[in-house]
Amino acid sequence: MSHAKLIYGLIGRAVDYSLSPLIHNTAFSLLGIEACYTIFNIASPEEVPVALKGMRALGIAGCNVTIPYKAAVVPSLDALSDDARSIGAVNTIVNENGRLTGHNTDIAGFAAPLLPQKAALFGRPAVMFGNGGAALAAIEALMRHFSPSSLTVFVRDPATARDRLLPYIQKGFVELARQDDLFGGDESAMNICREAALIINATPKGTYGRPDAMESIIPTGAGLLHSGQTVYDMVYNPEHTPLLAAAKAAGANTVPGIAMLLAQAARSFQLWTGHEMPARDIEPIVLHELQLQRSR
Repeated sequence: MSHAKLIYGLIGRAVDYSLSPLIHNTAFSLLGIEACYTIFNIASPEEVPVALKGMRALGIAGCNVTIPYKAAVVPSLDALSDDARSIGAVNTIVNENGRLTGHNTDIAGFAAPLLPQKAALFGRPAVMFGNGGAALAAIEALMRHFSPSSLTVFVRDPATARDRLLPYIQKGFVELARQDDLFGGDESAMNICREAALIINATPKGTYGRPDAMESIIPTGAGLLHSGQTVYDMVYNPEHTPLLAAAKAAGANTVPGIAMLLAQAARSFQLWTGHEMPARDIEPIVLHELQLQRSR
């Protein structure tokens, strides 16, 4: 007699493209866990509370949450982990007998690929592009694990970014800079990048299928990238983004977005199942799927 499978899924809007089902269903299969992972597309934020009531009623064991609902789910949860509370966003929900706890695995997921380089990066200047949810997770990870001597965040709209990053600015941890200054050849902005030990792209620029897919977040040909730096691009499709290609050509260490994608997924998987995800076995399967998507 077979047992009913545990159900997991992704809460989002128009997220049929997501790699999460492939990642988690492969992990379940490799470990022999009776479970399946699917997509739950929700049309509007107003439907989120109803969806979470359904999660309780149907006994759905866990869910990931992606944009635009990472903050919208918070009021409907019974508890938050420290990571989720710190940035006011949830990307993983665990259902324990109807009690829903929200977690954020993006912080640990961001940090995981960088931790082997901690000694080289600790206490040195860092630069980041973007001020969205991914940036918040990166800021928290940098604060906890790497204590950069400075963190300059390049943004398109400093007024909007200031509102979003105000707690970190008030702590003196984050300084804002205009992305236009960098592309306009401002020497001060360019020197900030040159002197950074760590450069992070927390924007979608360079993602396959976008109008700016062939563009780097950093001006090329200006000597801003060099050996001794680590360049981290959260974009995972393609694996080798224009930014990472330029960084590698300049002799910098590179961290691809697929590393963060799998690390945050592995943390969610562990929270749900108590098992370690076989990420090394899953990575080539995911990369193959990305290649297939780009060839279609």
